[in-house]
Order: sequence, then C-alpha cells, then structure tokens
Amino acid sequence: MIKFNDPLVENKLIENEIKEAINKVVDSGWYILGNEVEQFEEEFADYCNTMYCVGVGNGLEALHLILRAYDIGEGDEVIIPANTYIATALAVSYAGAKPVLVEPDDRTYNINPELIEEKITKNTKAIMPVHLYGQPADMDPINEIAKEYNLKVITDAAQAHGARYKDQKVGSLAAAAGFSFYPTKNLGALGDGGAITTDDKELAEKVRTLRNYGSQKKYYNKYKGFNSRLDEMQAAILRIKLKYLDKWNSERQKNASLYLDGLDNEDIVLPFVPEWAEPVWHLFIVRTEKRDELQNYLEENDVQTQIHYPVPIHEQEAYKDLGVDYNELSITEKLSERILSLPMFIGLKRYKIKEVNSNIKYYFSKSEV
Repeated sequence: MIKFNDPLVENKLIENEIKEAINKVVDSGWYILGNEVEQFEEEFADYCNTMYCVGVGNGLEALHLILRAYDIGEGDEVIIPANTYIATALAVSYAGAKPVLVEPDDRTYNINPELIEEKITKNTKAIMPVHLYGQPADMDPINEIAKEYNLKVITDAAQAHGARYKDQKVGSLAAAAGFSFYPTKNLGALGDGGAITTDDKELAEKVRTLRNYGSQKKYYNKYKGFNSRLDEMQAAILRIKLKYLDKWNSERQKNASLYLDGLDNEDIVLPFVPEWAEPVWHLFIVRTEKRDELQNYLEENDVQTQIHYPVPIHEQEAYKDLGVDYNELSITEKLSERILSLPMFIGLKRYKIKEVNSNIKYYFSKSEV
C-alpha cells in the first residue's frame, strides 16, 4: 500500500531528538507558556522574517484571534476564497463576522484577485487569502486593493510553511498570517498547535493577551479572552522540526518534480506554478473529469488518495445561510468534482511516486481503448 500521508515516517527520522525534547519539558516542571514556547516564537518569527510570532492552540484559532485583535466582528464582512478548507470561514464566523466567498483562479486554485473588488461593500473589513496546497496566493494585487479600500490583509498560511512569493516568506506578506501545526502539515506537531506572525507589535501583544483568557497578569482580565495557548511540549517538538523544515520542503519539491515530469497526459491537468511562486507542496493536486473513477482504480491498486475538498463551503449545511447558488461559484464547484490529491509526505520513496505515475498512465491508456 502506498499511503497518502504517513507522519510516522517523518517522526522516526528524528525520533531521538523528539524524545529528548519531550523529556526536557517533563523534567522542567513547567508545562504552559514557558521557555519552549518563547524560544519557538522567536525562532519561527526569525524563520518567517517577521518581528513577532505568537503561539496559539491551532490554526483556526490563529486566524480567529487575529480578527478579534483587529476588532472585526458583528456586522463586518471578510473576503475569503471559496476554494479552501472550512476553517478559513469558521474563523470569520467565530469572530461574529460574515465570510464573503470569491472564486479561485482556475489555474492556481488560489483566490482570484481580479474578482475581489466586486465583492467589497461598506461592511468589508478584511481580505483573507489562503496559500492553498502550499502555493502562495498572488499577494501584490491583493495588497493594492486592500490599501485602496483601507482593508486589513490576513493570510491563511496553514498549508504553506516556508513557501515564498517573489522571494518573500508567506508569513511576512500581510498585516498578519495564521499557521497551523497539525501533525500532517509541512511543520507539524504531535498534536494541535498554531501561531500568528506579524510585524504589528500592538496586534502581537493583543493576541498574546486574548489567547490567555484576556489576561496579562493572573486574575486581571483586560479582555473577554480565550484559552488558546501553544503547548510547551508541542513547542519543544516544533523547535526540533523547524531545523529540518527547509530540507524537508526541498524533498517535497523533488517529489513534486517527479510527478510533474512523469504525468504527461492530456486527461490530467497538472498543478500550475507561476514564475513568482516557490510552493512547498503540502499537497499535490491533479484535476481530471474522471476523478472518481481514477480514485477507485488507484485504491484497488493499493494507492491511497484524498479529495481536497469534496464539499465546498457554500454547499455545507453549516453555511446554507450564505444563500450562494451553483452559478455564482461554478469554478469552485467544478474543482470539488475534479481534483484529486496524490501521495505526498516526507519519506515517500521515489520508486513509489513512479509507481503512482505508472498506475495513473495505465488507467488512462486502458480507458481510452
């Protein structure tokens, strides 16, 4: 079986270092907001080329707390891509605001900057692009629109640790960025975790307060805050993994090249990478009108795949109140019906990728007969 993802392989590579880090935290006797979190925040801010990093409970809460810190809430609107994981929309909803969905570019699958302006109203307060699948969104036109309309830009970088846009790290491309450290991310913990990066000192300080019950001093609460703190144990593990992130991203890029070189087939649309983008291939997505049939065939031949994402946000029961119909988001609908994620993880052997390629090519040659 060729697994779709296997974080155990990655963790085994540095098993001794992880265990040492865990033992260090256990022996310290300090388990919440201690030295490991502080050190990771400094190191990840440096990695992202930002002034500040604040560790929080997970990626969803990273985005939610940024919105709260910017006082975006009831009656406000936040523009987000229609083609994204539901967490992007949930962050807006948690803040009390309304997510406004914009179609993706049909080549990159990221939000289409040309369609943003028509969605701006007097209630719009922010634009939240997503660096989907590990590829950066086209940020220059987005930031220009935001400047013209005095909007905040908050990036969802949950899938893009280390990705670059015009040689800039994704965590430094906007007012703030939210990251997830879910175990299967490019930089993954052994549980939940998240962080924000920013150059805005006031924002960083407010998020630090909001994440800890709204308190800067124990029992004295400045805001109606939340309990959303990056765990000391996870921070210690992330500090170890951060040292390997660029090396592991390079491995993903080599794996992606094997797919790109080996899947020359008119029945499949391969990922498009603009010249200004350096993706880190959190996911490798192909598009085909025979998606379901191909997925079934690969499963029968011991190749695991996934679909990101089979049900668009506007089709979810949770968001039926948005009142969006098929014709408004037809590109997003088509993507949900045609995209397929192929195996991609650290430790995936080259011969396994070639085996996936061979299975796909054989399926299409067989179906053409």
